[in-house]
Amino acid sequence: AGVEMLQAGGSAVDAAVAVQMVLGLVEPQSSGLGGGAFLVHAAGTNVQVFDGRETAPAAVAEDALLDDTGQPLAFHKAVVGGRAVGTPGVLHMLAQAHQQHGVLPWSRLFEPAIRLARQGFPISPRLHAQLKADAYLRLDPVARAYFYQDLGRAQLEPHPVGHVLRNPELADVLQRIATEGVSAFYSGEVAQAMVSKVQQHPSNPGHLQLSDLAHYQSKVRPPLCFDYPVTEAASASRLYRICGAPPPSSGTLAMAQILGMLPHTSAAGRSWSVEGPDASWLYAYNEASRLAFADRAQYVADPDFVTAPGGDWLNLLKPAYLNERAKLIGPASMKQVAPGVPVRGERTSYAPSPEQPEYGTSHISIVDAQGNALAMTTTIEDAFGARQMVKGFLLNN
Repeated sequence: AGVEMLQAGGSAVDAAVAVQMVLGLVEPQSSGLGGGAFLVHAAGTNVQVFDGRETAPAAVAEDALLDDTGQPLAFHKAVVGGRAVGTPGVLHMLAQAHQQHGVLPWSRLFEPAIRLARQGFPISPRLHAQLKADAYLRLDPVARAYFYQDLGRAQLEPHPVGHVLRNPELADVLQRIATEGVSAFYSGEVAQAMVSKVQQHPSNPGHLQLSDLAHYQSKVRPPLCFDYPVTEAASASRLYRICGAPPPSSGTLAMAQILGMLPHTSAAGRSWSVEGPDASWLYAYNEASRLAFADRAQYVADPDFVTAPGGDWLNLLKPAYLNERAKLIGPASMKQVAPGVPVRGERTSYAPSPEQPEYGTSHISIVDAQGNALAMTTTIEDAFGARQMVKGFLLNN
């Protein structure tokens, strides 16, 4: 779908819209209309970050993910149902990016996904395996009717690999968005269907309201950038500028910390062979990652609600601080590490984030004929999101 847009003279953003709409259909376990995304766009040296992350419904209280005794709910008790559903942001964000960088008409970008949804697509081995392994998606009557076949005697199996799955309901939603714009999703019949699904869940209702959808705004943020020297052929060094999404995304900060620590470790100055990095380089990288992720869990959160250490995220990237952290890396693995103190004399009252395995995202990288480039990470979080299907798509958790 993306190649089709590029061949029609479209931009990288045009292609990304088309790709996301198809991915939401053919790998619904990972991303789609019901989720959120970050998109980093580079037009020459002009780099922008489009933030289409989901937002918490306004009616959510601080204890929303605690049980009656004040303890955190078990992961799937919180996730399955309406409780953890946030206001979807990916569509609003893509429309904002398209307004600035799109070339083709908005409606053209939806044609491949609408065509596939009406004509059907073959279930992939990956989708089939995840449908078979998931214990919760089949509990939703709508998802059960779409993804599974009832073999009788209480035996429920996903449709087999290669089975042609059609989604006319999603095709209708996509057609309306293509024709009417994002208002067809954030208000009216589709919005009401999402709200009803969340609020009327029989055992785990949530707080999404029509006003949350109506007021959702994606954001354009300045990128977080850092410089990274790389030793190349004949010992010449080249400086690369790496840019990515700032908080509330944590990826670029963690990457910058890891790469900033490596020159102070046994990996310093080492070049890779054609086979890739050796064991000692990977060891240093893993240990640096432990240190970066300890800081991530302690300090990095949504800047609308949490202040960066010393008021600036770049305090986590100061060379002296990263050098100090790197000194903790020795010949024996640290296993468990504590967060550092990037700003002396400052105390933080934030609790560290609990360990959270990553379950499912899509990543899209596109460069167009004009050299515009984008990297987009898009997700409905845990595979199949909240396991709630509405109007042909799944809601996030």
